Amino acid sequence: MSKVNIGFIGAGNMGSAIMKGIAGSSLAGDISLFAFDPDSAKLGALSEFGVAACASEKEIMESCKYVFLAVKPQVIEGVLETAAPFTTKETVFISIAAGITDEFIARKTITGAKVILVMPNTPLLLGEGASALSHNEAVTDEEFSLVLNIFRLCGKAAVISKDKMKEIIAINGSSPAFIYLFAKGFIDYADSVGISKDSAMELFTQSLIGSAKMMTDSGYSIDELIKMVSSPGGTTLAGLDRLYEGDLTGVVKKCCESCTNRAYELSK
Repeated sequence: MSKVNIGFIGAGNMGSAIMKGIAGSSLAGDISLFAFDPDSAKLGALSEFGVAACASEKEIMESCKYVFLAVKPQVIEGVLETAAPFTTKETVFISIAAGITDEFIARKTITGAKVILVMPNTPLLLGEGASALSHNEAVTDEEFSLVLNIFRLCGKAAVISKDKMKEIIAINGSSPAFIYLFAKGFIDYADSVGISKDSAMELFTQSLIGSAKMMTDSGYSIDELIKMVSSPGGTTLAGLDRLYEGDLTGVVKKCCESCTNRAYELSK
């Protein structure tokens, strides 16, 4: 079987992480990787992973069936206009740009363009990503399966409805930043009472990992897990009371709504 050519327009953190994930996976022998980025230094750093550097978007389009659009939403329009003359009916675009729709990509390239939309997150850099994927009707099951497998090799991946790709951003795409801010509150508190930040970091991050495993593996609901930690009249309930007073879940909902609203503003 001949190798599949996969190209990346954009070699930033996320694009590079995906390429490294492919290069280190069981798919490596079946895939040839190509990349273009205006910053040639980024391409040089990928050469050790077997990624062939390209001089332009045109070269990527002419060399590859599968083309990752690993660029920011603010610049994708120009990238697509450059790629359009070299887009064929067989080209499969994989966009990781927040808010960008398959309709916009088709409008800027060719009618009936094959588009897979992906919302990954930064833990993908460590092979622990959480990626949401959807695709339009032009994409075949075989084509989508290849891309889905790539993201499953870089962590967890879920297939969702195309019309929920903006709403999912708050759940997995942006949520690491929200979790980090939440964590900062605990680490800062530890420092304020004379506990070393290193010790607090070690204990709190393990608590995050353990809590996540309890959510996925214990079989208990979230409400049941909260109750398991909360002894009547104890310290946990005292803390929970303050979180309830501050309407933590309501604040999180507003946070997610703001994230989604911005995705619609970016949507094209």
